[in-house]
Amino acid sequence: MASSSLGRRLVACLLNVSEARRKDLVETVAKAALYNTEGARREGTTVLNIFNDHDYNRSVITIVASIDSIREAVLSACEKACGLIDMCAHKGVHPCMGSVDLIPIYPLGEEVRVEECAKEARAVAQGLIERVHGTSTFLFGWADSPLQRGLAQRRKEMGWFKKTADFQVIQVDMGPQPQKRYGLTGVGASPYVMNCNVTIDTQDIAIGRSIATAIRTSTPGGVPGVQVLALPHEAAVEIACNVESVKGSPPTHMGADEPWPSFNIEGQPYYHAPASFITARVMELAGRQGVGTKGTALVGFTPHECRGLAELALSQGIAEFWKEKHRIRM
Repeated sequence: MASSSLGRRLVACLLNVSEARRKDLVETVAKAALYNTEGARREGTTVLNIFNDHDYNRSVITIVASIDSIREAVLSACEKACGLIDMCAHKGVHPCMGSVDLIPIYPLGEEVRVEECAKEARAVAQGLIERVHGTSTFLFGWADSPLQRGLAQRRKEMGWFKKTADFQVIQVDMGPQPQKRYGLTGVGASPYVMNCNVTIDTQDIAIGRSIATAIRTSTPGGVPGVQVLALPHEAAVEIACNVESVKGSPPTHMGADEPWPSFNIEGQPYYHAPASFITARVMELAGRQGVGTKGTALVGFTPHECRGLAELALSQGIAEFWKEKHRIRM
């Protein structure tokens, strides 16, 4: 992710909202990031992608803007989402806690500092509870000062992985005790996190869970940076991976067929596991149990793709890039 020739200090927010079955509603949320209430466009802001998953009833909206502009774009989208998505009526197989479930902010170049991302994330968390009364937030990553706990740890502490969270015992970072209407929103900043989902050709969730355990970063021999769930999905099982960027140099012992992508943040090296490597590991592990794979879905982009497409969209003045990306793909 080299410095931009356009002079933009870009960040991405992969906004997770708890709705996918009403695609027009999700597009309305995305457009709220791009246009103000009078319909005027916010300059220097683009939505690169909208990923909808019907079974999960969850969408990921990729918003990119400069570090100085991201707050208003994200908060406007969140306001719209909270007005349209009622968690009392939500049904889906993917864990979630809030109408807006997750607001992560990722730097897309070395010119954006860690503390700037942390500051903006905290400002977004504060802005959400001020603009939408009854919302509550917890912080993760760089925004969680001074502990800087990761998203997986914070989600576990909040009860995100449980089928039914007990809102009465949750200790939020900002806002009141969570209400069912809006639920609870995670807000934070970190190096870029990809979402890579591999579907295995079985309905046996136990097989999926054994694979998820084997590739999880916390397991000896697991894939660095991978946080993973096995979930029922479209009459099969999906190995749903959050692929975190890891500080340091890429491993040389993993037997990958291609170099692991790397980049710098404030002069520090980071890398992430490629989707092809994760897919190969899942195929190997599933094959040992006589199960094949049905395909891999990358939710959005790699860090390099996100930066490149954002610069392309902004240089051409394309706000609703998700409608154009089928003809422009890196």
